[in-house]
Amino acid sequence: MSTSFQTFSRMVARRGADFLSPIPSLVGEDHRPEWVVFLLRYRSWFIAAFQALLIFCALILSWLLKFNFYLPYQLLLFLAAPVLIAIRLGAIARFGLLHGWWRYTDMDDALAIVKAIAAGSVVFVLCMRYVLGIVAFPRTIYVLEPLLSTFFLVGVRVLSRILAEFVRGGATPCKEVILIGAGSAARMTIREIGRPGSGYRAVACVDDDRSKTGIKIHGVPVIGTVDKLSAFAARHAIHEVLIAVRSATGKQMHRFVDICGEADMKFKTVPSLEGIINGRINVSQFRDVRLEDLLGRDPVEIDLESVRRQIEGQVVLVTGAAGSIGSELCRQILQYRPGKLICLDHNETGIFYLQIELSKQKSGSHLVFCVTDVGDRDRMSALLAEHKPRIIFHAAAYKHVPMMETNVYEAVKNNVFALLTLIEIAEENGCPSFVLISSDKAVNPANVMGATKRLGELIISCRRTSLMRCVSVRFGNVLGSNGSVVPVFQKQIRENQQLTITHPEITRFFMTTREAVSLVLQAFAIGNHGDTLLLDMGEPVRILDLARTLIRLSGKSEHEVGIRFTGLRDGEKLFEELSYPAEEIHPTSFAKIKQIRGTPHREHDLKRHLDQLRAAMSVNGAAAIRTKMKEIVPEYSDGSDALPEFTGILFRPEVIAALQLSISRRTSGDSKRSTTPRF
Repeated sequence: MSTSFQTFSRMVARRGADFLSPIPSLVGEDHRPEWVVFLLRYRSWFIAAFQALLIFCALILSWLLKFNFYLPYQLLLFLAAPVLIAIRLGAIARFGLLHGWWRYTDMDDALAIVKAIAAGSVVFVLCMRYVLGIVAFPRTIYVLEPLLSTFFLVGVRVLSRILAEFVRGGATPCKEVILIGAGSAARMTIREIGRPGSGYRAVACVDDDRSKTGIKIHGVPVIGTVDKLSAFAARHAIHEVLIAVRSATGKQMHRFVDICGEADMKFKTVPSLEGIINGRINVSQFRDVRLEDLLGRDPVEIDLESVRRQIEGQVVLVTGAAGSIGSELCRQILQYRPGKLICLDHNETGIFYLQIELSKQKSGSHLVFCVTDVGDRDRMSALLAEHKPRIIFHAAAYKHVPMMETNVYEAVKNNVFALLTLIEIAEENGCPSFVLISSDKAVNPANVMGATKRLGELIISCRRTSLMRCVSVRFGNVLGSNGSVVPVFQKQIRENQQLTITHPEITRFFMTTREAVSLVLQAFAIGNHGDTLLLDMGEPVRILDLARTLIRLSGKSEHEVGIRFTGLRDGEKLFEELSYPAEEIHPTSFAKIKQIRGTPHREHDLKRHLDQLRAAMSVNGAAAIRTKMKEIVPEYSDGSDALPEFTGILFRPEVIAALQLSISRRTSGDSKRSTTPRF
């Protein structure tokens, strides 16, 4: 007997989803019995017939209740029955209730049934009394039958959902999870994971709003504040957390991650704010907490229309299109439907993968992918003459500081003279807008790369007024860019290596790639000729804290990984700056974009210096190039800072903590440094 029941249970588990869904599984259709195929083919008719039967049963039961379980006036009863069923089915169809998705029944379906029954009742009364002229129909039936029909139609759907969840629950094991948050994001998350086959089961919620303690969200209790998470999880052996707080700041996310780490619990977060607002949460979108979630930067709000007006239908060229900034520029520009987008880079493999990605977007824009050196005058002249771009975003540049310290010639050739060449060719071909991507390393540069970026800014700001509007945009590091510190740390963690940091006090400005590019596009839309525009980078981030955060997100401990300080590399600064002391910073119409006004340079003098720099490049060795660059950019210094070296020393967490305490004491009087956020 038990064996037969188990066999039956397994059969129901295998076929339950198909039985309760109007869409058959495509697996094994050829092996279905003929009666199953017949039912699935005409399932809509069977669903309508079943609901008609429920309505007829409701009418009979109401008649029995009215006449003390007798059936008098049977002619009147059976005359009214087809009229009632036809009207009810028409109303049910009108409100979209003839489908068979009963396993997904929710309050919306119940409300639709109530509306359909109410509308059908009005039509039935009018039809019986004024169309058919039957005034002897019992008035009590007009009230009892709608109530019973509503009960039957809602009840059968609720039972179907309960059966579906029972069957799925027996067939698919579910992870028990605790939700951090008890707001709208948590409500939508609980509703989503309550669907059959989600693989999750919400056990409880925690929220720092004490007024929510004790309430239930879709049957899931709010047990207290986030601090109670560890004790509750340990008591009930729960090992996973879903963070469902759409307004969480970076500091709050840090706290949630820390609490989960202390409790040795896995954690994921819900989709983006946009996805939550649009109600598009689903289980497949639950993801691991990423570094940008902890950065704590507010979502970027840009004037979409001002950007769209300038890009839509235009020919746009992006150089360095295979890089982190360049590829994101291509993605976002496509959203504004340019007439043609030209993606140019010297990296053949990068352009190949970018072509695969962008070709999947149905933007309607013509895409052109070019592999060439942006400093090749003949090739660039031919390209611009052929395509006549109206907007150029110049993101092509060498950016790795230590590498450029030993390749000075290539750094100046690519970052300075390729820029000059491109500007001249663009102007010759009547391009109205040119945007240079600059860097915070252009401020008081301590390396060749930063000095070349500063030269680029001077070239843009000194250029005489012409038909081409030239703008440069200065900002700091972007998270996860190719070759930056974050991917290096992540690779070291994956390979079980110690994390290498140059200095315990080193800080950098960070923003997400998407945010940076959104602001670059906005800066392009509002910038005037010769402007250097500065993006709001927030507070600098200590690289040591960044490393510790990545260790926590990886699920490992600092004791397992270890951190080693190697000393500052050639050309590396302890901290970056966003502007020169002599520069004035003025607001623009967008809070996250500032206009920088520095000491003006004369174009004639800059041109003379650049000619001399070009001549210096013909001399063997980098010394002549560096000397000339210092003359053009007096703030450029290639001397190393007098900072202690930590080469080869392995610091375990307790040693690092002691070192940080000492550092914080020495710098406690420095208000600017004391505001460096914990990351």
